[in-house]
Amino acid sequence: MVKKASSLAALGGLVYSTDSGRHCPDCSQPVEACICKQSVVPAGDGIARVRRETKGRGGKTVTTIAGVPLADEPLKELASALKKRCGCGGGLKDGVIEIQGDHVQLLIDELIKRGFKAKKSGG
Repeated sequence: MVKKASSLAALGGLVYSTDSGRHCPDCSQPVEACICKQSVVPAGDGIARVRRETKGRGGKTVTTIAGVPLADEPLKELASALKKRCGCGGGLKDGVIEIQGDHVQLLIDELIKRGFKAKKSGG
């Protein structure tokens, strides 16, 4: 027995099944087995660019890492590990890792140690 939501029934997409629960609207797989959201690696040249920024941050210095060739979950884990390595805070915004403070050389060395190609970007 299959049930469809009234708003999506017109589109013909399966949104819920009593056999397997909710379904992903993009790949029509059960949410637990969704294949469209997994391992989406951003396109790029595979070089992690590390730079120091202060613009738009109230004079505070932040080190950013862009272009890391990882999907979302491994990128979150890498950001967490780099924050612990530097002993400071930070975050992940739109695929760019932000680390509070000036840690450019430390982060370049750590990324190379982890097997990534990394280089300093900007002045």
